[in-house]
Amino acid sequence: MNVLIVYAHPEPQSLNGSLKDFSVHRLQQGGHSVQVSDLYAMRWKPALDASDNTVGAAGARFEASADSRRAFERGTQSADIAGEQDKLRWADAVILQFPLWWFSMPAILKGWVDRVYACGFAYGVGEHSDVRWGQRYGEGTLAGKRAMLVVTTGGWASHYGPRGINGPIDDLLFPIQHGVLFYPGFDVLPPHVIHRTGKIDDAAFERVCEALGRRLDTLATTAPIPFRRQNGGDYRIPELTLQPELAPGASGFGIHLSSAEAGVPAV
Repeated sequence: MNVLIVYAHPEPQSLNGSLKDFSVHRLQQGGHSVQVSDLYAMRWKPALDASDNTVGAAGARFEASADSRRAFERGTQSADIAGEQDKLRWADAVILQFPLWWFSMPAILKGWVDRVYACGFAYGVGEHSDVRWGQRYGEGTLAGKRAMLVVTTGGWASHYGPRGINGPIDDLLFPIQHGVLFYPGFDVLPPHVIHRTGKIDDAAFERVCEALGRRLDTLATTAPIPFRRQNGGDYRIPELTLQPELAPGASGFGIHLSSAEAGVPAV
């Protein structure tokens, strides 16, 4: 497979840096082709603005979606955006690797999404009618590709458990996995989360690498999270609400998994 790692950590000698290097080596050993977008090393510009369209009209009012679509369709996107889109087209699988900072991804990675996910590329595609509402949530430009999060946290696993103070890790990652990844079509694999990063010594690092290596070895075969497809009949259109007979009386993130009726917990 062609694997793209989008990596967001400012320190090459950090645990994250070592894990990224391990992942590249392990994947290449397995016969995969690997590219890395090291956002800090690239000095990635995170802010979406009018300069992302290289031929924007001077003095014109900036409209993020409209400008993004014009630049994408006319081939006038800035080179860094177009380059990352080419990597996504090339990739069969994408790994987003980052430390969990303030309950989400680092700002530089969010800025990669904001800019690379151009209108017409990752959203704003497909027909909108009484039976379909665009190609998204299981369809879209990136359909047929796999994606996985590799996330580190400073807290204990219990802090992110079903009754943990920080909230369940599946809930915290839902906007990224269901929104950023499933929305444009990725098959999203269960995340690989590494806890208590400040307590990982050499022996623990070997165990962490062994566990991560097993996930990388099965990147092509691991079953994806069973998110419901938007246009597959589970949702009313155009309201985009779950059909009343599905997960009756329930609400929250878990209802958007096809296993919700059977009481299977999210991811």
